[in-house]
This record gives sequence, C-alpha cells and structure tokens, in this order.
Amino acid sequence: MKPFYLAISLLLTSLSSLAVEYQGLLADASKLTFGYRQMGVPMDGDFSRFTAQIAFDPAQPATASARFEVDLKSIDVGYSDGNDEILKADWLDVSQYPTAHFISREITPLDNNTFAIKGELNIKGKTLAVTAPLTITKKGNTQIFSGSLALKRLDFAIGEGLWADLSVVANEITIHFLLVTESKH
Repeated sequence: MKPFYLAISLLLTSLSSLAVEYQGLLADASKLTFGYRQMGVPMDGDFSRFTAQIAFDPAQPATASARFEVDLKSIDVGYSDGNDEILKADWLDVSQYPTAHFISREITPLDNNTFAIKGELNIKGKTLAVTAPLTITKKGNTQIFSGSLALKRLDFAIGEGLWADLSVVANEITIHFLLVTESKH
C-alpha cells in the first residue's frame, strides 16, 4: 500500500508545482502602446512609465487579479507639439489626474491560453467597465500577458472643447499591452 500513497504524494506535488504565481513586472521587457487616427492618418504612441501587480495561477485562473497604474505624464503621442498639448486640461489634465488605473474584476478562460479580462478603467476621474481579450504565454520562468483594449476617448472626456471634433482626432483608441512578469518563487 505504501507505493500507492507515494505515487499520490508525488502526483500532488507535481501538480502543485504547476500552480506558479506570477507577479513581478519586468518593466524593461513590458510595453504599453496605443493607436489612434489624427486627420485620418494612423498614429502610434506609448507610455514609458507604468506599474502592474498581477497574481495569476494557471491552475486557478478564476482567482487571478490584476492592477495597473499608468503615469500619464509619460505619454508620447508621436510628435513633440502633441506631447505638450495632450497634458493640458482639455485632454488628459495631468495636473488634476496624473495617473490612470485598471483593476480586474474577473478573468474568464476562453480557449487555449486566451482569456477575457473584465475590470474597471479609470481615466481623468471617470471609471468605466471594460473587457479585453488576453493571451497568456509561458516562457521559461516568465509569463507574458498580451492583449488590446478598444475605447472611445470622449467616454473619458479626453479631448474636450474644440478637440471634441472627431474629424481632427478620431474617437477610437486602441491600447495594446505586453506585460512580462516573473515567478514570485
């Protein structure tokens, strides 16, 4: 009977070793970019400073959680005049709202390594429920979380006043994220 208990013990030990939790963001390998259209021309930008706390156990995705904070002053919209303008009150109003936040509420498995992440996104003091597709890839002792989120800038009062004219800057923005984390073990 001892071999049976030994086999069960080894099986449980090997299964628990698969349940690694990933947390530590590797900032140099991670990216937060976005795409938009200005006067019909596709433009790209990025944020150079952001933090993330991600707890993900591949064996229990329903218990996963994620929190992101983006330093809005770190934005680069692709050209210097735009970088100055985007910080002003009509746009991101970074003097009043220096950061944007995302907090996950639910992560649901969809298919092999793909999930739907639902949560609350707060930009410029306005919080909205959002859902984004999420792909998770394991590479060595790292886990890569990637996906995109489409949003409408006017839903968050980004580009008010004269800038609300959608013929100048389109309402649609797509945020792309690539977050590389390492095991906390």
